[in-house]
Amino acid sequence: MAEPVCERLALIGVGLIGSSIARAAREFGAARHIALMDSSPSVVARARELGLADLATEDHAEALAGADLVIVCTPVGVCGEVAQKIAPYLPKGAVVSDVGSVKGAVVAQMAPHLSERTRFIPAHPIAGTEFSGPDAGFAMLFQNRWCILTPPDGADASAVEKLMAFWTRLGAKVETMSVAHHDAVLALTSHLPHLIAYNIVGTADDFGDETRSEVIKFSASGFRDFTRIAASDPIMWRDIFLANKDAVLEMLGRFNEDLSALQRMIRRGDGQGLFEFFSRTREIRRSIIEQGQDTAAPDFGRRSGN
Repeated sequence: MAEPVCERLALIGVGLIGSSIARAAREFGAARHIALMDSSPSVVARARELGLADLATEDHAEALAGADLVIVCTPVGVCGEVAQKIAPYLPKGAVVSDVGSVKGAVVAQMAPHLSERTRFIPAHPIAGTEFSGPDAGFAMLFQNRWCILTPPDGADASAVEKLMAFWTRLGAKVETMSVAHHDAVLALTSHLPHLIAYNIVGTADDFGDETRSEVIKFSASGFRDFTRIAASDPIMWRDIFLANKDAVLEMLGRFNEDLSALQRMIRRGDGQGLFEFFSRTREIRRSIIEQGQDTAAPDFGRRSGN
């Protein structure tokens, strides 16, 4: 196996992403030593039981000792608080990153607390499931998934190179882009779909008990897919929508315009217009499959039993 990308990896937060990074880093030899830190004693205890790392602790100083790569894997809403807490213990020269689905807010919250800002390289692995916690992670989560890096102006080239090599070793495809562009793209491809899913499932929940039970009993595949998305961590998604509200509201406005156009087609009996619209959207689905970001097989990405 190739030499590790980093000597000592420190992960702050042991949820789905943090525990998956730990598993993948061990599986693919990305780090010689792995330390996990979480503020929850029960999470730390479970991480130890699972053998996720060489060290699992509630202590920032202990986790960060000697680390040359530190990745914050907490909800975006607490990234600033976490950065403030880890700052006194960061070894000189360590690369610091995160995994948040929003980048502008994360940079604004974290950067002011970091003394070596050129070695702060925000990142977003576009991978996940609706499950959370240390038991939810798995080593193959990042295989053939995109990880977007958003290096700040003047970022240390060696830090970017190291983080890129780390995510590549975990199986991800890596690309860089600006913070603003990332947040606009993800507002459409991730944040808006989650908002729609939460809303649709919430609408079903608004029905009376009898109708709601029928919705659950006779759920078609489309509704089931929405419920899977809507089962995602509510704390994480609350923070994402608040942190990226401008981009989300812009995309929501565009969505509402398109929805109004569909309403008019249905009201007017415009079958040709509906057919052309559905044909265009079908091509987007085919393109996603062709690029390897999904497969036509059912239950893609699900593990047996989940």
